Amino acid sequence: MQHPVSITAISSVSPLGESSSDIWSTYQHNQHSLSEKVFGEQKAIVGQLPTSVKKAINNLKTDNSHYKNLDHSVLYSIYTARKAVAQAGWSAHDNFGINIGSSRGATALFENYYERFLKQGRAETLSSPTTTLGNIASWVAHDLQTQGPEISHSITCSTALHALLNGVAWINSGMCTKFLVGGSEAPLTGFTVAQMQALKIYAVLPQKGIQKAYPCRSLDPDKKKNSMVLGEAAAMVCLEQGIIKNALATIIGVGYATEILEHNVSVSSNAICFQRSMKMALGQHHPDEVDIIVTHTPGTLKGDASEVNAINAVFTNKIPALTSNKWKIGHSLGASGVLSLELALLMLQHQEFINVPFIKAQTPKRIAKIMVNAVGFGGNAVSILISK
Repeated sequence: MQHPVSITAISSVSPLGESSSDIWSTYQHNQHSLSEKVFGEQKAIVGQLPTSVKKAINNLKTDNSHYKNLDHSVLYSIYTARKAVAQAGWSAHDNFGINIGSSRGATALFENYYERFLKQGRAETLSSPTTTLGNIASWVAHDLQTQGPEISHSITCSTALHALLNGVAWINSGMCTKFLVGGSEAPLTGFTVAQMQALKIYAVLPQKGIQKAYPCRSLDPDKKKNSMVLGEAAAMVCLEQGIIKNALATIIGVGYATEILEHNVSVSSNAICFQRSMKMALGQHHPDEVDIIVTHTPGTLKGDASEVNAINAVFTNKIPALTSNKWKIGHSLGASGVLSLELALLMLQHQEFINVPFIKAQTPKRIAKIMVNAVGFGGNAVSILISK
C-alpha cells in the first residue's frame, strides 16, 4: 500500500437483510438463510433477499419511471449506493468516483428480452441499452448526480474486490479522494442455476429438508461432494484518502494475482494465485499479525481445499482463524467479496469472531487485522488486509 485508505461506510442487501444491526443479529445464530426456489419444473437451493427488502427495492420503479425497465442488478446497486453515500455523509459536490461490477450483469432482463426475441423475431427497443454491463455504474452515477469517473467491469467472482482495488489505485494516484466501490448480482434465474448445475458444483436438495441441514458446506474439510449455492446480493463501500476519524476500518494491504489457465474453472491444488495475492497484501506485515481470514471458499471440493492449502503455505507458523459466510447466504458471485468484507468489518466492530457451525470452533486471541479473499473463474485472486 502506497498510502492508507479508510473505509467510511458500507451498505448491503443480501439474504441477511439490509440494516447493519439485522445483519449482525443474523450472524449471531447458526441457522442458514437459504431457501428453495422453483424454476419451471425444477427446484434449487438459493439465497434470496427477504421479501421486505425486495419490496423496498421495487419501490424504486414506482418512485421513478425511468427505473421501471432496469434489471435487478442495477436496482440493487442504486438502493445500496444511496444508503452507503448517506452513511458516509457524501454529496454530489464531492465528485467521488464509482466502480461497481457484476459477474453476470443484467441476467434476468437479458434472458427475458432474448426469450421474447425468439418468439417475436425482433428485439425490443431498450434490449441493448438496459443489458450492457455499464448500466450499473452509469445509473448509480445518474441517481447520485456525481460528476466523478464511473466504471463497470466483470472479473467473475472477484469482481467486487477488484472494484476496491481500482478505488484504492485512483485514490493513491491523487486523481480522486473518494471512491464508491462494490458489486451487484441478481443471478437467480433457471438458466443461470442450470449452468452451475451443469458444472456439477451445485448443492443438491437434502432429503431431510433444507432447514435441517447445511446445504452449502463452505470450509468443511470432510465434505464428500460439491455444495455451492447461488445467492442474490449487492454491497457498496465508501473509500476515502488517508486515515479518517471514526472510519470503520483502514485498508493496510492489497494483493492480486492470476494463474495460468489449465481449465476454464480451474485453480491449482495449492492456489498459487492466492499465495501470491496474500503475500502481496501482507507487504511488510508479518503473517503472524493476521488474526482472521474471511475465505472465498464457495463450497466446492477443489476450490475450498486449494484456498486452505494456500493459506497453510503462507501462514506456516500461525494459521489465522478461518471463517466464511457462504454457508449462510450462498455465493453472490461478483458481489461476494464485499459481503465477506462486511463480515470482517462487523467482527472488527463487535470484537467477536463468527464461527462456521459445522467445523471445529476457533477463538482468535485478538481481532485487530483481518484478511479477506476472493477469486473467480480463471484464478484471478484478490486479498485485502484491513485493520481497525
